[in-house]
Amino acid sequence: MTSCGQNVSSGSEKDYVMVDDKKKRRMVSNRESARRSRMRKQNHLDELLTQVAKLQNENNEIVHHIDSTTEHYLQVDAENNVLRAQMMELTDRLQSLNSVLYIMEEVSGFPFDIPEIPDPLMKPWQLTCHSQPIMASANMFQFR
Repeated sequence: MTSCGQNVSSGSEKDYVMVDDKKKRRMVSNRESARRSRMRKQNHLDELLTQVAKLQNENNEIVHHIDSTTEHYLQVDAENNVLRAQMMELTDRLQSLNSVLYIMEEVSGFPFDIPEIPDPLMKPWQLTCHSQPIMASANMFQFR
């Protein structure tokens, strides 16, 4: 019986050792899996932080471009306002001169060639300005 009992106990020890080895291997495997999972999470976090930094830089560039474009627009708008005021003043002067010509025509009896004053607000494309050419360049509309 003793020999039989020893065999049973040594078989049971082998089972215990096998279960213990399996448990240790599983624990090591789980630790390694957890370590890989933490590394993946850290890599993903690093990628997201890099993407955030890149998007913030792009956003800053866009905001700078918008500010620059807005500033350029305000300058052009101010120039347009000055040009409109000058146009109105010149139109008034031309009307006054045409009035003088009409009076001179009536008084003298000689016909004058008095041009019609176009209404720039109604048909701005019909304005004729032969005295000054319009200058343009390729980089005229590039904003930086």
